[in-house]
Amino acid sequence: MSAKTVLPAVAMTAVSMVLTLAVVVMWLGTAMPWPVALVVGLGIDGGWLATLAYERRLAAQGDHNRTVTAVGWSFGILATAVLVAHALTAEHSAGAWLAVAWLPLAAKALWLVHGMWERTALTPVALDAIRGIQQEARDEAAVARAQLRAEAATEETRLTAVTEAGARVARVQAKTAQTLSSAWSTLETARAGEETGRALTSVTARVTPDVTPRWDLPVWGPSESLAARSLEAAPALDDEALDVIVDEIRTSETPALSYREMAARFRAAGHSASEVRLRAAWKRVA
Repeated sequence: MSAKTVLPAVAMTAVSMVLTLAVVVMWLGTAMPWPVALVVGLGIDGGWLATLAYERRLAAQGDHNRTVTAVGWSFGILATAVLVAHALTAEHSAGAWLAVAWLPLAAKALWLVHGMWERTALTPVALDAIRGIQQEARDEAAVARAQLRAEAATEETRLTAVTEAGARVARVQAKTAQTLSSAWSTLETARAGEETGRALTSVTARVTPDVTPRWDLPVWGPSESLAARSLEAAPALDDEALDVIVDEIRTSETPALSYREMAARFRAAGHSASEVRLRAAWKRVA
């Protein structure tokens, strides 16, 4: 995977070194012997290449030296300056030479990118582990989204069912109220009518001679529940009947029951009597 960054850096370095050497030989060859110009060009390229090799060695050891890095960038800037100066003094194709003057710095930047790639590179095992974690996170997020959507759909269905049921109940209540109102209106009309009023009054019982009771409408409203009425509201037993019941309960077992047992069975059977009358009956029969 490192070939993706090292190959462009190597190619750019080679092109930059060849270009720098050629420019130095052509530019300085007119002012001094060409072997001297060749040595100058090789010196620039050699210094840059030497500092680059030393930087790569330190990087392989996991180390870094700012001095070496500064020297390497100095050689790169020097090579760029030589190319820029040649482009500015060239009589022909100055723009073309100026356009390629950035190659030394570009090669240095590519090596910097390659170093960052190496410092952040991970092993295949680590990459597989990261991919597994990411995939697990995506799976959990997908499951959570599906669960939320299902819960939302269920809640929507429940609310729809409840709303429809409530609407049906409201329609039934409205229909019932309308029917009762119509019936009540019919009864009121019959009660208020002259002919129907006399007819209905004629079938009611007379309380006093020559007096006809008024026919009233039935009550339309809540009524009292029978279960809410007290047992004491039932007709009370007279003393004779009370004595018979008490004696039957007392002598229902042998030996005869005590007063407490008899009283408990008396009330459990649904009979009603005050405590004073019940105890008096017990004394009479016992």
